Amino acid sequence: MSDLDPEDAKLVTLARSVRARNGAAEGAAVRDLDGRTYNASTVALPSLKLTALQAAVAAAVSSGAEGLEAAVVVTDSPAIDDDSVKAVRDLTANGPVFRATQNGEIAEVI
Repeated sequence: MSDLDPEDAKLVTLARSVRARNGAAEGAAVRDLDGRTYNASTVALPSLKLTALQAAVAAAVSSGAEGLEAAVVVTDSPAIDDDSVKAVRDLTANGPVFRATQNGEIAEVI
């Protein structure tokens, strides 16, 4: 994480923390155009299923965010779910979407 922008590194830390705190499959964090951050973990209820990134985007939108600067998902999966990326792309055409390992290592940037 040492070569990441400090604000992006903060997103990795938030995503790792929410994943660990909730014992979830994934943790995610996003930063809106005003610099506010939102984090969430996987939602797996009988009536509602969201990836962590979808949940973080939903939290941002429900708080009034009109766009995103960056997003991070911490996952053991070898790729970020397409629907997760689409949720981010609804708010930013080219902001980076980082996939990080549980250790905080950046594995991919979309």
